[in-house]
Amino acid sequence: MFSDSKKQQDNASQPNRIEANTSIKGTISSKADFRIDGLLEGNLSTTGKVVIGATGKIIGNVSCLQADIAGIFKGELDVLEILTLQETAKIEGNVFTKKIAITPGAIFNAQCSMKPKGVPTLLLNKEQVLVDSESLPHVKNA
Repeated sequence: MFSDSKKQQDNASQPNRIEANTSIKGTISSKADFRIDGLLEGNLSTTGKVVIGATGKIIGNVSCLQADIAGIFKGELDVLEILTLQETAKIEGNVFTKKIAITPGAIFNAQCSMKPKGVPTLLLNKEQVLVDSESLPHVKNA
């Protein structure tokens, strides 16, 4: 009785996986980390980290806390913290992230916004605008 309970707790901390040579079509929602080594055609939403391995491919929309990509991604990617692209990564689409790290060799053919999704512009206070504009000769201080 106690061993079953312990086993369920251990499994809950394990990342979810889509193995190589596996294809899934649909929408996935999870509260744990997710690793893709196969193909996902659809949407993935998690409060954890998404890893796309070198053989992994996602065609769809992904929303996650962090992402580490070595495979292929095509769609809209919304990463709350940091997006890391390995040298074998191929990205196409729209990317929203707070931070990005791109290893030389990665292919990044995407529109990228490094601000929270849904924020139309970055708001600067007047002092920041005045200091920044002093270094630009064509901009006059207000």
